[in-house]
Amino acid sequence: MQPGYPSQPPQPVDNNMTMSIVAIFLFWPLAIPAIINASKVNPLLQQGDHAGAQAAAAESKKWSKWALIVGIAWIAIVLVCCVGGSLLGAMTGNNASGY
Repeated sequence: MQPGYPSQPPQPVDNNMTMSIVAIFLFWPLAIPAIINASKVNPLLQQGDHAGAQAAAAESKKWSKWALIVGIAWIAIVLVCCVGGSLLGAMTGNNASGY
């Protein structure tokens, strides 16, 4: 640090808690590590460990993205199967009522 220049405070770190909470509704097994890492960010910043906070935020973001990707892919697969099964049943003329 040069004399006469005030030190700049470290930039705030986004803990990605919102994305982690949204991800828990789509695929919770991968969202749990995201929430755990997101909850580590603010205490690390309070302790002055800026690098550790950034690493925890990056891990949180990684797990959240994977949870979102897997959850959205799963929903898409289920929708395709349901719509495809319904269309296939309608085209073949099968009646589920048994008459």
